[in-house]
Amino acid sequence: MKNIALNFCRGFVGLLFILSGLIKANDPMGFGYKLQEYFDVFHISFLGEFATGIAMLLCIIEIVLGALLLCGFWSRKVTSALLWTIIFFTFLTFVSAVFKVVTSCGCFGDAIPLTPWQSFGKDLVLLLMIVYLYVNSARILPVTNSRKLQLAALSGVAAFSLAFTLYTYYALPIVDFLPYKVGNNVPELMKLPVGAQGDEYEMLYQLKNKSTGETKSMNDKLYMKSGIWEDENWEIIGTPERRLVKKGYDIKIKDLNISDASGTDYTKEIIENPYYNLVVVAYDLRETDTAAFGRINAIALKAAEAFNIRTVLLTSNAAQDAQAFSDQHKLFIEIFYADAVPLKSMVRSSPGLLLFKNGVVVDKWSAAFLPDFDRLAETYFFK
Repeated sequence: MKNIALNFCRGFVGLLFILSGLIKANDPMGFGYKLQEYFDVFHISFLGEFATGIAMLLCIIEIVLGALLLCGFWSRKVTSALLWTIIFFTFLTFVSAVFKVVTSCGCFGDAIPLTPWQSFGKDLVLLLMIVYLYVNSARILPVTNSRKLQLAALSGVAAFSLAFTLYTYYALPIVDFLPYKVGNNVPELMKLPVGAQGDEYEMLYQLKNKSTGETKSMNDKLYMKSGIWEDENWEIIGTPERRLVKKGYDIKIKDLNISDASGTDYTKEIIENPYYNLVVVAYDLRETDTAAFGRINAIALKAAEAFNIRTVLLTSNAAQDAQAFSDQHKLFIEIFYADAVPLKSMVRSSPGLLLFKNGVVVDKWSAAFLPDFDRLAETYFFK
């Protein structure tokens, strides 16, 4: 029974670490964005510029530790490293759950979103298993005692993890779990389906009696039903709190609003264009690949001349800064503005290029793998 329990914990923890590492390595920029949230919470924002690099390193470590545990190599050192790792993550998820500072831990990226309490529960189970493995590490037998084979396996797993993470960083996620993945109809994902119920909220008022000093909390329905609003002795203090009462249908895209410099809404015009249109995404023009912008600019110019195809740039920068960037690089691209959060979800690259038609994401490319115009025209525009 002891061997069954040991092997079960070893297999479960090892496979879960590999799975978690691979899912996050599939989208290292997304994991980096999540780390930035934690850095802000713990007031170490100066690490933000290294977030993606740290994310990539953590992914590799997870995959390597999981593989070494399954193989049984260096069991004492590996279980010790796993123990320190899970203690660290358990602390993070506990802080997120109790103080509600990060709404999703990012443990499995966007593939398996977990609430903070679900993440904390998962980490507690893993912590118990890893403590058991650490205590019984001497009984974990390696699949081979050959030091050369052990080092070769370590090198192979580390090399694969590094290559996979670098590829997805410079290209795009191999499996896209985001709402703007190729083939998705964006306008449909912005709507509440017929018959579905949205989130239900209530307003919570803090009331104070001017005469007695008594205070009480009351939601908007009870506030109106009780008639207390007619009593001049009671006044609302502070700002009413909007509180979620019942979770409804989760609209996949609920934060995309595209406007021009004057604030005019262009969301429908750009996203629901019935013809091919190119959308360039760079949420922060101060941290973008300017050489890639030159290649995109050439594509935009040729697409407009040959096929009258519109190209727009979406950014979260201030209008003045965006226009200065456009003038400096002589961009042949219209500029529009949106919040950084949806822009980061559109494409994990800055800049990134998306091809839309009638609201559908036809294709998208990272800065490192931009399409050749002739191939783009042959594949799409001539059809």
